[in-house]
Amino acid sequence: MEALNLEYHQLVFTVQNRCKVCYTCVRECPAKAIRIFNGQADILPDRCITCGNCIKVCSQGAKDYIKHSDEVYEILQTKSQTNVKVAALVAPSFPSEFSDFKTHQNFVGVLKQLGFDYVFEVAFGADLVAHTFKNLISNDCDMQYITSDCPAIVKFVRKYYSELTDNLLPICSPMNAMNRVVKTMLDNDVKTVFICPCIAKKDDWDEVDYKITYRELRSLLQKQNINKNLIQPANFDPPYGGLGAIFPVSRGLIQTVDIDDKLYKSNIIAAEGREDFQEALKEFYSKTWGEEHLELLCCDGCIMGPGTTSLSNRFAKEAFVSNYVKRKLKNIDWEQWQNDLNYWLENLDLSVNYTPTPIVDIIPSEDEIRSVLIELGKTTSDDELNCGACGYNSCREHAIAIIKGLAETEMCLPYTIDRLHSLLEELNISNKELQDAQEALKKTEKLATMGQLSAGIAHELNNPLGVIIMYANILFDECPPDDPKRKDLEMIVSQAERCRQIVKGLLNFARKNQVQYEKISIEDLFNKAVNSVVIPEHIKVKINIIPPNLEANIDVEQMLQVITNLIQNSIDAINHNNGEIILEAQTKDNYLVMSVYDNGIGIPNNNLSKIFEPFFTTKPVGKGTGLGLATVYGIIKMHKGKIEVESNADPTKGPTYTKFYIFIPQSKGK
Repeated sequence: MEALNLEYHQLVFTVQNRCKVCYTCVRECPAKAIRIFNGQADILPDRCITCGNCIKVCSQGAKDYIKHSDEVYEILQTKSQTNVKVAALVAPSFPSEFSDFKTHQNFVGVLKQLGFDYVFEVAFGADLVAHTFKNLISNDCDMQYITSDCPAIVKFVRKYYSELTDNLLPICSPMNAMNRVVKTMLDNDVKTVFICPCIAKKDDWDEVDYKITYRELRSLLQKQNINKNLIQPANFDPPYGGLGAIFPVSRGLIQTVDIDDKLYKSNIIAAEGREDFQEALKEFYSKTWGEEHLELLCCDGCIMGPGTTSLSNRFAKEAFVSNYVKRKLKNIDWEQWQNDLNYWLENLDLSVNYTPTPIVDIIPSEDEIRSVLIELGKTTSDDELNCGACGYNSCREHAIAIIKGLAETEMCLPYTIDRLHSLLEELNISNKELQDAQEALKKTEKLATMGQLSAGIAHELNNPLGVIIMYANILFDECPPDDPKRKDLEMIVSQAERCRQIVKGLLNFARKNQVQYEKISIEDLFNKAVNSVVIPEHIKVKINIIPPNLEANIDVEQMLQVITNLIQNSIDAINHNNGEIILEAQTKDNYLVMSVYDNGIGIPNNNLSKIFEPFFTTKPVGKGTGLGLATVYGIIKMHKGKIEVESNADPTKGPTYTKFYIFIPQSKGK
């Protein structure tokens, strides 16, 4: 009896540039041997059972396996020089893959043409394994066995149900049984090549010299440019397989030894496929049922192995195998087959002893799991959707995988969508702030240009305007009261004075004074501003300051001009009784926030973007210069602050109003 304690190699790998982070491989991996790191799916050799499920389900071809066809090609090309004989061991599932050959003799002939000296059916090895199993369970009624012909199942049990290692059938696989027959019958120096649909077989013992898949064999045939229609047919070399040819289909072991397959008579439970074999093992481990044995296949039968060229038409493949077996059984020499079977059962050791290789996993605490779930936005059990988009069956399994370092939080689709929405909102806010900053920069540049122009014009006009005003006043004072010219002189004085106010406004707008910070009570500031303006009787002024003793470091004279201008604009906008102006101040997010509200006629939407431009005004001719709000804007910017406005000028949408907000950073000034 030979002990088996394999060192597992990385046979399956990820083609990184093809991986599209769809998590299908994670979902389909029964061993959860795939780690997502930086959005890429890496296969962990110590956890992998080389079942090839990830290869089968990856639509992008991002999963592949190590090929050995080049090594086989080399030995076939050089065998005449090295005087080495090479034997092909063909898995029983070959009719499902090579149905394009007219007969199995054509297929064997192709292998002989390729360079193989011998071609054997592993179906005979399956016969040996099946009858050894039948004798074993007949003599040992106390032990429940798990059949071991599928190496992926063996690895899964040894790794993830290591307590069940002793339940693994202590009989080698059909491949190794046939290999032992060939090595004993011919010579140990003969090189054996197993041809199969399975990737896991590549990691199953070292008795067989080489293992290639059906896909690899087809690449060899293409490389040698062998025309299958021009081949001399040949038969398999003896010993010939019997019912073992049905081994690769569902419940093949039971059918091979002709055990009654009726559920009420059979003591063997068969399960195949990723989900069913795991569920069967789980129930077997928890002793859910009685004394039944397990026959497990990782794939949906070997005919659907990842080493085949087509993963469709499962039932057609079963039919190809079944039809081959029917033809085979009609022509078999049963007496010779029975003699061969008895001989090798008596003279060949088919035993094997498996040792457990358990995976040592982190066992996270409930607090750790809960912490990860909260990070994923799953604060209650109702938040755990268990949608499976991450590749795990439940949110809890995903959280545990994150703790183990196998998964990432971004794999959770609801979490990623919520995060994406948040990022989009933040991006929209940042974009809005950027647009506002660009608009502010444009206004600042425009105001600077206008300021330079205004300053030049004002200085040029100031001197001649002063002379005009002086002589106009002299003439007005010297003119007798009853002189008809006195009224004309009065008009000249009045308009000259208006021109002086315009020039003064231009100078105020263009000034580049530095801000002189000083501490002042906001209540005092508001009161001074109100007292600086004549408030009509039909308008009431309210002041709300939170807290009442609020103070700020600002340039008092400049800010007084700001508040005064806004109050005057509010007065001009109120053309009805029950007028109201409200001055408010508070602190918010390190800003001093002051506002001036009025229930006047409002500002039309098409004018809101223009109100801070120099010389823009909606007031009648002679009532405004269009420099008031431009000056206000400049003063606020000198304070490193910002000014915003909201307004409604459409009575159909609600009461009309205008409200200016002034934001001054509190950290400015000392």
